[in-house]
Amino acid sequence: MELRPLGTSGLLVSRLALGTMTWGRDTDEHEARDQLAAFLDAGGNFVDTADVYADGVSEEIVGQLVADFGRESIVVATKAVSKPGTERRFDASRGYLLSALENSLRRMNLDYIDLWQLHAWDPLTPLEETLSALDAAIASGKVRYAGVSNYTGWQTAKAAAVQGSRTGAGSSRLVSTQVEYSLLQRGIEREVVGAASDAGMGLLPWSPLGRGVLTGKYRHGTPADSRGASSHFASFVTPYLGDESRRVVDALCTAAEGLGVAPLEVALAWVRDRPGVVAPIIGARTAAQLRGALTVEELELPTEITTALDEVSAPERGYPDHGWNQR
Repeated sequence: MELRPLGTSGLLVSRLALGTMTWGRDTDEHEARDQLAAFLDAGGNFVDTADVYADGVSEEIVGQLVADFGRESIVVATKAVSKPGTERRFDASRGYLLSALENSLRRMNLDYIDLWQLHAWDPLTPLEETLSALDAAIASGKVRYAGVSNYTGWQTAKAAAVQGSRTGAGSSRLVSTQVEYSLLQRGIEREVVGAASDAGMGLLPWSPLGRGVLTGKYRHGTPADSRGASSHFASFVTPYLGDESRRVVDALCTAAEGLGVAPLEVALAWVRDRPGVVAPIIGARTAAQLRGALTVEELELPTEITTALDEVSAPERGYPDHGWNQR
């Protein structure tokens, strides 16, 4: 699998990342092992988790498998800030972040994390305090690189600018932003893509298959074994089952049929090759599903198909997106 630099850093990661949100909940350790084996066999090296996935069990499984498969062959990314089910939903205070880091390292039994990401914006904590925690983590050797996740355009630009202004004092630049991005969700193109590009930050798209809808499996209803039919994921999938999404999925399936490949391969190839994208994050419940997605490595979309998909999925744009002189 092709390797790409993460933003303007020297860290090279595979151009597909393995997501582990289902590990420890819908995916047990044995299935997770098969997934990681298939991913590494395909040349992948980038594994993404978070401290809140399955209440920390995902990190535990990642740590066990990293020990078994070899630390030197795997780039480990995790996140902190989210506190679901608590009164304070997001906490990016220095004290909480550094405590969360120690807990992540303990759960994974690792000496360091390759990429540590701020899972969401915390409106209560001064940004300088949050960024100082990243500096401390990197200075300690427990974190190699830092990034953000789910930041808006202005939040991305502000965080990058503040951190960039502090580099003379031993700070490290932010190298990535993890955001939802797919043919069904192109909102980041309005502000985030430009902000990340200006700051030299790579894009890590989560849910590149439109929460599973871009596989085409929801075209004729909701399969009983799908996320859309599950009690804890139905509300996550439903927003992408409307008429606008159906029009995009129909075009995607037509393109896939013409190329003789699966719709998910076309969807992944489209987002993988968007400007600024480093590695879409693929999440699968089973190794069989993952292997189907990994075949995208050999697929390069013809320009005509890329253009057609761009047009059918284009987000609504206007002032000030295009600037005063481009209305």
